[in-house]
Amino acid sequence: MSGRPVVLKLGGRVAAGAVRTALAGIDGPVVVVHGAGPQITAEMERRGIEPSFVAGRRVTTPAVLDVVRDSLAAVNAELCAAIGPRALGLSGDEIGLRARQVEGLGLVGDPSPSAPAAVVDALAAGRVPVVAPLAAGPLNVNADEAAAALAIGLGAGELLFLTDVDGLILGGRVVDAIGVDDASELLAGGTLQGGIIPKLGAAVTAARGGVAATIGRTVVAA
Repeated sequence: MSGRPVVLKLGGRVAAGAVRTALAGIDGPVVVVHGAGPQITAEMERRGIEPSFVAGRRVTTPAVLDVVRDSLAAVNAELCAAIGPRALGLSGDEIGLRARQVEGLGLVGDPSPSAPAAVVDALAAGRVPVVAPLAAGPLNVNADEAAAALAIGLGAGELLFLTDVDGLILGGRVVDAIGVDDASELLAGGTLQGGIIPKLGAAVTAARGGVAATIGRTVVAA
């Protein structure tokens, strides 16, 4: 492996084919971290599992964790097929991704910075690790937070969020750049809604940890 890796976070709504375009624009080693939010929601409905929330965060029971694992595995396989033979599918709980279990949310964890040997070895071999966001336990972790934790642990040069939105939108316009202090104030203010909240929070964590972070067209700077 030459150079600091780039961590590319893909949302569950991003088409698998888009990852090829994204990878083509990155010169150097890449780690892909993906979510499966829409797939998990659809599969829970199909299995008749009612979601439960505490302070806006989904509780993960053993039954929900089964859904999460199955959905992540399906997305992981799809992404690996789109990337091609360089891809190496990995599940975070099997490679030692660390997390602290969150009280009151069942099998949910807040991930800690780590550099799993399987990821480091894959990068050294010229592979593209494709990581499903589960942690040792096993625990269900937010994919944006998992991407930030891996980026910090690996000493990545950049964390890129490839999403179905253009970036942080304020006043109807995409923000080109925002500092971590201003971003933290926005998050604390409660005015943001939807998927931008965990992405911006993870970007702030990454930037404070020394990793440049970009959400769509929005740069989050330390």
